[in-house]
Amino acid sequence: MSGPFIAVDSVSRRFDPRVSLGDRIAGALGGVVDKRPVRAVDSVSLAVARGEVLGLVGESGCGKSTLARMIAGILPPTSGAIRIGGEPVMSAGRHPRKRTTRVQMVFQDPYASLDPRMRVQEIVAEGPIIHRLVARSEAAAYVSDWLGKVGLDPDAARRYPHQFSGGQRQRIAIARALAMKPEALVCDEPVASLDVSIQAQVLNLLLDLQRELALTVLFISHHLGVVRHVSDRIAIMHLGRIVEIGTAAAVYETPQHPYTQALLASVPTLVLEDDAVVSFQPIQGELPSPMSPPPGCHFHLRCPLAGSRCRSESPALRRTGPHQSAACHLVPEA
Repeated sequence: MSGPFIAVDSVSRRFDPRVSLGDRIAGALGGVVDKRPVRAVDSVSLAVARGEVLGLVGESGCGKSTLARMIAGILPPTSGAIRIGGEPVMSAGRHPRKRTTRVQMVFQDPYASLDPRMRVQEIVAEGPIIHRLVARSEAAAYVSDWLGKVGLDPDAARRYPHQFSGGQRQRIAIARALAMKPEALVCDEPVASLDVSIQAQVLNLLLDLQRELALTVLFISHHLGVVRHVSDRIAIMHLGRIVEIGTAAAVYETPQHPYTQALLASVPTLVLEDDAVVSFQPIQGELPSPMSPPPGCHFHLRCPLAGSRCRSESPALRRTGPHQSAACHLVPEA
């Protein structure tokens, strides 16, 4: 097929507040109740080629997980469109529903994403049986095959999630997602809750399966080293917007946007020079609230290079190099 396999076109997501009885009482008594909508994702466009791994990086609260859930078909966008292989992810209408099984998701916390009342056999087989990918009579062999592919003993099918370690549970979650035979996989910080010693095993498993099954992957993480290791391209997200995107080598070696530069500079290092430890450089200031994002470039409140144009005009994402694009007024267009 021509064109990107995952196409995200000007997608936004807003969460409107719920007004409780307590809020009504507070308002009646003259209290101030802040009920502004949360703008979690703001006009994001992305294109991911078939078989590509796109890493998505940003601070907590920038909208990464919200974007991931929209691509996976869990949340409907407020505006914009998402397509997987040319097929809409969500149905249109008042009550949108997921339309495709071509994309599946691996969540961050394997302790919360697996039903503790179900055996592994039921967890992995439930989706394929419902969508008629496998007959119920063949489900046991089907589950055993997928458990073997993720490095678990087939006997694990008879056990419950609480009988496994965190790394083993995440392998079960990966098996559950891949048992649906997806063409695209959304991984939302899949190793963040695991011990460091286990993270490399799960990452290598994901990479091996991605190559074996020719999967298109959106890989979300706050760990810059992990993202560089697994990704072909990297997108940097700040307060609901993509501020830079390019090949992994280009983004890490020649970062264009001041926010990308600040993120890379904030990574702690243990380089010893004259018996002194070189410490990291944290980003100054706090991430603005998504309920009231600043005008212009959302990063201008923390950017040491910001000018008057940055404070009033929102920059567009444009090509700034052979293999990358950035949304910054200060970076010349290539």
